[in-house]
Amino acid sequence: MGNFCISLPIAHFSPTRPMDSTPSRPSLLDRLGSLLNREPENREELLALLHSSFDRNLVDSDALSIIEGALQVSDMQVRDVMVPRAQMDVVHQDDPIDEIVEFAIETAHSRFPVVGEDKDDVVGVLLAKDLLRFFAGKEFNLRDMLRPAVFVPESKRLNVLLREFRISRNHMALVVDEYGGVCGLVTIEDVLEQIVGDIEDEFDFDEAEDNIRLDQMGRYRVKATTEIEDFNGAFGTDYPDDEVDTAGGLVIKHLGRLPKRGEVIMMDRLRVQVLRADSRRVYTLLVEKLPEPAEPGTE
Repeated sequence: MGNFCISLPIAHFSPTRPMDSTPSRPSLLDRLGSLLNREPENREELLALLHSSFDRNLVDSDALSIIEGALQVSDMQVRDVMVPRAQMDVVHQDDPIDEIVEFAIETAHSRFPVVGEDKDDVVGVLLAKDLLRFFAGKEFNLRDMLRPAVFVPESKRLNVLLREFRISRNHMALVVDEYGGVCGLVTIEDVLEQIVGDIEDEFDFDEAEDNIRLDQMGRYRVKATTEIEDFNGAFGTDYPDDEVDTAGGLVIKHLGRLPKRGEVIMMDRLRVQVLRADSRRVYTLLVEKLPEPAEPGTE
C-alpha cells in the first residue's frame, strides 16, 4: 500500500493554545496599534487618533479622559491648581493643643502648615495622625512633631511636581511667588485629580443628604452635583432646570464657561465661590446667603 499522508494546518496544534480555546481580547495597545498606519506627528494628531478610537469603541470614555488629563498636566503649572493663600487652613505654632485638635476635627484635613507670625512664616507641617499622641495621653510637643515644609515655585509644571512627589514620598508643598511669599499650597491629590478626575478622600462628603452642608461660619458647602430642585429648596431660589440639572451646571451657565478654583460669582442674593474645580469639572461650591437690602427710608 502506498504512503498515505493527511496534511493539517500546523496552527491547529499550537502548543500555546488549546484547540477549543477562544482568542483573547486584543489589548488596548493592540487596538491602538491597528489604527497607527503612521505615527502622529504632534499632539493634535494624537488626540484626533484617540477620539477616533473612542468613536470606534476601541477606547472607553474613562481611558480617553485619563490620557487627555495626562497630556494636559504637562502644560499646566502649580498656580493653576493650588489652593490660594486665603483658603489655606493653617495651625499657629503658639495655639494651645486643645484648639489645634478642635481645628483638625473641624476641617478634617490630614496635613496642616504650621505658621509663626503669618502665612509667610511657615515653620513646618503637622500630620493629623500625630495628634494621636495627645489622645493617647502621651506628652505632645508641637515643635517636635513638625515635618519639614517643602516649597515650590508657582511656575513649576505639574508633571515635574508629580515626579518629585513620587520620589520624595511627600504629599503637600507650599507654593511661593517670585518674591518668596507664600501664595498657596498644593497636594498630590490636586495634581492627580487633573489626570483621573475627582478623588474622594476622608473629608469629602458623599451621601445624598450631605449635598448641602452648613459650616461653622454660616456658609454652605454644596456639591456641584446637587440637583437644582434641592438647591432651590435650600436657598429659596427659583432657578429653572430645563437647561441644566445641577448646581455646578448652573454656575457654568451663569458664567458661560468653566469656572476656576477660587472664583467668586454673585447669583441674585447668593455669593458663590468655587472651592474645587479642574479644567473639566466643578466639584464643590461655597454658598453664602447675603442679607436682603434695606428698605428705602429704613435704617
